[in-house]
Amino acid sequence: MDNLEVLGFPLGAWQTNCYILATGSTCWLVDVGFEPETMLDAVSERGLTPERIVLTHAHVDHIAGLEQARERFPGVPVAIHESETEFLQRPELNLSAMLAEPITCTEPEETLTHGQTLTLGEWPFEVRHVPGHSPGGVCLYQPKSNLAIVGDTLFAGSIGRHDFPTSDGPLLLQSIREQLLTLPDETSILPGHGPASTIGTERQTNPFVGTNP
Repeated sequence: MDNLEVLGFPLGAWQTNCYILATGSTCWLVDVGFEPETMLDAVSERGLTPERIVLTHAHVDHIAGLEQARERFPGVPVAIHESETEFLQRPELNLSAMLAEPITCTEPEETLTHGQTLTLGEWPFEVRHVPGHSPGGVCLYQPKSNLAIVGDTLFAGSIGRHDFPTSDGPLLLQSIREQLLTLPDETSILPGHGPASTIGTERQTNPFVGTNP
């Protein structure tokens, strides 16, 4: 079994953490934010073949470079939760309407559902639906490597914003408690912004959802 390698790229002025998941010569891109050149170049420089682009959610800082990635790697399917497919084409939903150049993207080829399994090489990832920050937020959980890519749902010492028009604060807290804090303590969480953490650390010390903040 080839190793699973995770490469993180804090992209653009918003420092959005976007990831390459690689095993053998194949990879996924997880979110493609503003100014994605370093991320896309890394795929080419390493001789990797992208199999899929997975979006944790469709806010502008996670999709701004999506069409650039599609041009660089034509034919690679894009996957997003079924409740956010229309976000890609509606700037008022993906939050780009407030920018000088609102962003619209091509429709996704794949839709994700809670409990679905996506497999990269020999590495299965469980899709966990974590709505709240956005309606279709997803976590990608890989149990053997103790890894969870959580988008903007949970951060080191914080949680995702829930003051956007399509956000839901109580639902965000429910998602974190039921879908993330139920993972093993040793699970590393890779968030959409800021440093990595672990489920155990956040369960104990997170001021919003922890037991001993």
